[in-house]
Amino acid sequence: MSDLAKRRGLYWLSYEIYGGVAGLYDFGPIGVLIKRNIMNEWLHQLVYSSDLVVEIETPIITPRIVLKASGHEDHFTDPITECKSCGRVYRADHLIEEQTGIKAEGLTMKQLWSIIREKNIKCPECGGELTKPQPALLLFKTEIGPYKGSLGYIRPETAQGMFVSFKQVLNVARNRLPLGIAQIGKVGRNEISPRQGLMRLREFTIMEFEFFFDPERSMEEVEEILDDETANETLYILRGEEKEKGIEKASPYKTIELIREKIVKNPWMAYWMARGNIFLKNIGIPEDKIRFEEKLPWEKAHYSEQTFDQQVWTRKFGWIEVAGYSYRTTYDLDRHMEFSGADLTFFKKYEKPVEKEVVKVSPNPHIIRNIVGKDIGLVMKALKEMDKDEILANLEEKGYIEIHGYKLKSNAFIIRREKQKIHGEKIIPHVVEPSFGLERIFYAVLENNLEVIDDRLVLKLPPRLAPYQVAVFPLVSGSKAEHKKITRIAREIYRLLIKNRIRAIYDEEGSIGRRYARVDEIGVPYAITVDYQTLEDSTVTIRFRDTREQIRVHLDELYDKLLELLGLKHSFKININQL
Repeated sequence: MSDLAKRRGLYWLSYEIYGGVAGLYDFGPIGVLIKRNIMNEWLHQLVYSSDLVVEIETPIITPRIVLKASGHEDHFTDPITECKSCGRVYRADHLIEEQTGIKAEGLTMKQLWSIIREKNIKCPECGGELTKPQPALLLFKTEIGPYKGSLGYIRPETAQGMFVSFKQVLNVARNRLPLGIAQIGKVGRNEISPRQGLMRLREFTIMEFEFFFDPERSMEEVEEILDDETANETLYILRGEEKEKGIEKASPYKTIELIREKIVKNPWMAYWMARGNIFLKNIGIPEDKIRFEEKLPWEKAHYSEQTFDQQVWTRKFGWIEVAGYSYRTTYDLDRHMEFSGADLTFFKKYEKPVEKEVVKVSPNPHIIRNIVGKDIGLVMKALKEMDKDEILANLEEKGYIEIHGYKLKSNAFIIRREKQKIHGEKIIPHVVEPSFGLERIFYAVLENNLEVIDDRLVLKLPPRLAPYQVAVFPLVSGSKAEHKKITRIAREIYRLLIKNRIRAIYDEEGSIGRRYARVDEIGVPYAITVDYQTLEDSTVTIRFRDTREQIRVHLDELYDKLLELLGLKHSFKININQL
C-alpha cells in the first residue's frame, strides 16, 4: 500500500527532505481527491440528507478556558514511560500490549507499572530500565496573540466549537429540537509515539456532529423517522459484557432490536449507528468487515455515558477504529454553563399550559434597613444577584439567610404564593455524538478495494469516490493527419466532460495498456478510447475497470451513457395519487 500511495500520489510522510515527522502526512493530488469525495459522501448521507442536521465551522485555535470546562485539560492524557538509559519515551499501555499481548488501555498508572515490573518489560531500543508511567497531556499548546498569558490549545476535537455555539445555532434553527450540528475540520493531538502510518496521526481530519435532543421524546422522535432500511439494518455488536467474558466475536442485531432491548442506551444513538453503518457500506467497506465494540467503563472518555467504536478489519492492522459514537448526555452543556455563566438551556413548550403554584420572594427594604443600617445598598445588591430559589431554601432550612454578616429572617422578605399558567420549562438537552476519522476511513477504503488482477493492481473504488470518474485516451498520438484528428476528438471529449462537471483525466503518454494500468491503480472506473474506428463511424470504446470489458458507444449517446454508468441519470416523478 505504501509503495502505491507514494508512486501514485496518494500520501507520503510530511517534511521528508528533512527526515520526516512521525504522525504527520501529506496527501498528494490523487489522495486529496479521494479524501474530498469521502468527505462529500459523508456530508450527503449524514448531513444534507436530513433536515435535522446543519453544518457550521469553528476555529482550530481554542482558548484554554474552553478545554478546561470540557475536561480535556484534566483528562486528555496518555500514560508515558521513559527509558532511563537512552531517554526514549513510549506510550506505556501500547508498549505493554506490543510486548505481552495484554490489553492495557484504560488501566491506571499503578496497574501499568505493576505489569511493567512483573513482566520485566524493557526499552525495545536499548534494553534499559523504564520509569514509572506518568500521564502526559496530549493537547498542543499555543499563545493567542503576541503577549504571554493568553494560553490556547489546538483543538483535539471539533465538538467544543459546536457546544459553545449551541444557542446561536438553536436560534437560527428556529428553536427546535432535535438538532444536529455538524462540522468537518482539522484537529491536533500530540501523540506520544505515533506509528502505523495513517492509523495514529498528530494532525488529522474529524467529521462529526453533536445531536441535541429531549431525552423524554427520543423514542417517539426516532419512531417517526425510522424507515425500513434503517430499522432493519444489521449491525455487528461486540458488547461490553461479552468482552469481559473473553468473547471476541461480534453478534448481529437489527437497529430496532438495539432500541427495544436497550442494548444501546438511547434510541438516537442506535439510529445514528445504523446510518453510519450504511454510510461505510456505501463507500466500499464490506459488511463483514465492519463491527461495533462497546467500550468498558474504564475505557470510555470522561464525558461519555456509553460509547461504541465502529471498527473496520484491515489486513495490515487488524480491527481499526474509524468512528466513535458517544452518549454525552448533558455533560458538555452543564460544564460550559458552569464555567461561562451562559444559559445553554432549551425552552421546552408544553402542549397545553399547566397551572402551578409559584412562590415569589422579594426583599422588604424597610425592615432590612432597620437591620443593616448604612449597608442597605450593599446588602440589597447581593440579594438581587442571588437566585430566588436559594433564598427560599435557606429560609426554610435555617430560618434565615446570611448576607455580609447580617442574618435576615423571613420577616425581612415579602413571600407571596400565587397560581400561574406555565407554558413550558427550561431543559438541558442530551447529546449523542457520531465522530468519524477521515484519514482512517480513507485507508480502510483503499485497503478493502485494492485487488491484484493478473499481476496488476486495481483499485475498485465506487465511482462516487474515484479521483476521476472517466479517463479519456487517444489510441495513438503522432504527426500523421489521422493521429492528430484522433487526438483532437479525444481532447474535445475531455473538454466537454469537464465543462459538464464530470471529473475526467486526459492521458496520451505511453502505450494504451500502460495508460489503462495507470488509471486502474488510482481507481478510475471507466476509460474512453478514441481510435481509428471513431473516424469511420463516430463511435468510441468505454472500458470497464473491474471487468476490462469494452463496449462501443456513438458520440451522440456518450454523455447519457456515462451518466447512466456513473449513477447520475435520475428521474423526478411524483404520483400524487400514491401519496
